[in-house]
Amino acid sequence: MDVDAIPDYPGALNGLQVEAPGPVRRVAVAVDASTAVIREAAGRADLIVVHHGLFWGGPERLVGYRFERIRALVENRTALYSSHLPLDAHPEVGNAAVLARRLGLEELAPFGSYEGTPVGWKGRLGVSPGGSRSSSAGLAAAELAERLSRLTGAAVQTLPGGAERIRRAAVVTGAGASTLREAAALGLDALVTGEAQHHHAIEAAELGLSILLGGHYATETWGVKAVAELLRDRFGTETWFIDAPTGL
Repeated sequence: MDVDAIPDYPGALNGLQVEAPGPVRRVAVAVDASTAVIREAAGRADLIVVHHGLFWGGPERLVGYRFERIRALVENRTALYSSHLPLDAHPEVGNAAVLARRLGLEELAPFGSYEGTPVGWKGRLGVSPGGSRSSSAGLAAAELAERLSRLTGAAVQTLPGGAERIRRAAVVTGAGASTLREAAALGLDALVTGEAQHHHAIEAAELGLSILLGGHYATETWGVKAVAELLRDRFGTETWFIDAPTGL
């Protein structure tokens, strides 16, 4: 994940956040290091790999739910590893790269700068999920939204503003709507992300770009699932995904 080289939000603390004794034979993966996820993994997993870790924005008192999370990990001898923007950016198992490929984007290139480091991917809509080549005229925004909804299992909201047919798009999962100006400057037709704020709808319309919102959680299950598959295939590790959706 190259966690030391990739910038992240202050206090994100990518990497091993809580250690535990003993070998790692069973790994649970999840989007969030919530109390519910940690308790579900208790007694079953030696390690939990998450996208959203325990710590954000600097030191916090270990009281209330923060204490309960740490206590559950320590008492059950479970380690916790977190990868936030490094997992978003990864070209093989990253959230954006996996989702972009599943949506049928080809000729992928890095996109979505955070402090000079790309955390998303852009490409051309040329391959359908089944592998057949799409029309050179691109894909209707509604068709792309339907494809995204089928992949995530969640409703997709479209903030219209771009061309009727989408030929080039970018994917930045989670809260990636802030990259819409970069997408517009590159002449892209659409930005696929998880969530947006009120002003992004206005900016999208004025910049001539559509935003497809698949949900923060739903667009960020891809990375940890890909990590689980990689660990299983490469090391024979027992892995499983703990699904704990927030509805957002």
